[in-house]
Amino acid sequence: MAVKKFKSICEDIASISPFIRFVGVIGERGELLAHTRRQDLTPLLDEKNTKYQFSHIAMKTDLEGFFDKNLGEVEFVWEERKKVQTISFAIKKAIVWVSIDKKVIRSEMLRIIDSCLPIVKKHS
Repeated sequence: MAVKKFKSICEDIASISPFIRFVGVIGERGELLAHTRRQDLTPLLDEKNTKYQFSHIAMKTDLEGFFDKNLGEVEFVWEERKKVQTISFAIKKAIVWVSIDKKVIRSEMLRIIDSCLPIVKKHS
């Protein structure tokens, strides 16, 4: 899939909610293929830790594939952390990773997830 298409996916997802901090498409080896970041914020991870985070996501996604036959493919993963919430979706061999402000209420998180799913499915 072309970088232009990945950039379009990032922009489409970022436009869903003003609470979305960052949207990135991560390749199967953890490389950042495209991204968009909300203008008014400071990243929580520096460049080195961002690379580690993306590598971790790629490895975890690869390992989860072992359970797909029995449990079905992962549709999305939602993590709540102390400073941020994240959701991730698979598109073929790539991962769309989205970080969202911590203060967002669960109903808004569910709205964001429900709005992301058709975008992701369209490209899967």
